[in-house]
Amino acid sequence: MAAEVEPFWKHKTLDQLNHQEWESLCDGCGLCCLQKLEDEEDNSVYYTRIACTLLDLNTCQCSDYPNRIKFVPDCIQLTPGQAEEFKWLPPTCGYRLVSEGKDLPLWHHLVCGDRDAVHRERISQSGRMLAEGSVPEDDWEDHLIFRAG
Repeated sequence: MAAEVEPFWKHKTLDQLNHQEWESLCDGCGLCCLQKLEDEEDNSVYYTRIACTLLDLNTCQCSDYPNRIKFVPDCIQLTPGQAEEFKWLPPTCGYRLVSEGKDLPLWHHLVCGDRDAVHRERISQSGRMLAEGSVPEDDWEDHLIFRAG
């Protein structure tokens, strides 16, 4: 009888993950690439449905992931050393869940084997986002979708 092998995210810390494991934690929802607003009074972060200029509005994938910092200088590159700061990520985010010692949801592609499950379950905003240049920045508050935290 073969021994069951526990998935890497259950037995490794974020710092122990190799590059491929780290990248695979991304569920492809694209929520981290939506424009966010911060409440100056309580520092709450609110997600809008306005997408970064590089985010494909249907696939929720960055159109130039390897060069994104060159085109979007304020793009945040997540690293394991930032885990304590992941509170701004959506509560469904694989990086955030693993950093908090939680398991990945059943729809996550590492669990179910299907990268489109994140869209079918409507975790992503696929088809429901707006292009960054289509909404004046002063009107972003009209397009809030949830509060991080």
